[in-house]
Amino acid sequence: MSSEARDDQEAAEGPGPELTNRLGYLLKHAQLRLAELTAAALEPHGISGRELAVLLVLAGREPASQQQAAQRLGIDRTTMVALLDALEDKGLVARRPHADDRRRNVVELTAVGRDTLRRATQAGDEAEDRFLATLPQPAGRQLRDALHTLVTQPYR
Repeated sequence: MSSEARDDQEAAEGPGPELTNRLGYLLKHAQLRLAELTAAALEPHGISGRELAVLLVLAGREPASQQQAAQRLGIDRTTMVALLDALEDKGLVARRPHADDRRRNVVELTAVGRDTLRRATQAGDEAEDRFLATLPQPAGRQLRDALHTLVTQPYR
C-alpha cells in the first residue's frame, strides 16, 4: 500500500488514540455532539441553546438588568444586547426602564417566553438524556456531577 493510500485510510478511520485519549479533544467533541442534539431539539421552539440559557437566567431570579444577566452568563454586553434583541423580536422577553435607575433596562420573560422556556427546557432535557443514553445510568449522573465540580470550583 502506498504512503498516500495509507494516509487516506487512516483519515477515514478517524483520529487515533493520540487524540482520543486527550481530555481537551474528548470535551470538545462531546460538547459538539450535545450541541447538535440540543439545536435539533430546540429548533421547533424557535430558539437556540444560547437563547435558552438567557431565558433560564432571566426566569431564575427577580427581574434582572441586561448587565446582571450578561454577568450571570459570563458573556459580554454586546453579545447580551444581540441575544435580547432577538428574544424581544420573538416576543419572548420585554425590556423596560428600571424603576430606580432609568439608565438601566430590566428584562423580563413575557407569557409567551415563559411557555417557550417550559417547552424548550423539556426538549433540552430530552436531548441531554439522549446524549447520555449510551452510558450506564449512574455514569451519566457522575459525569454531570464531575463536570459541575470542575466548572464551579476554583483551581487548586
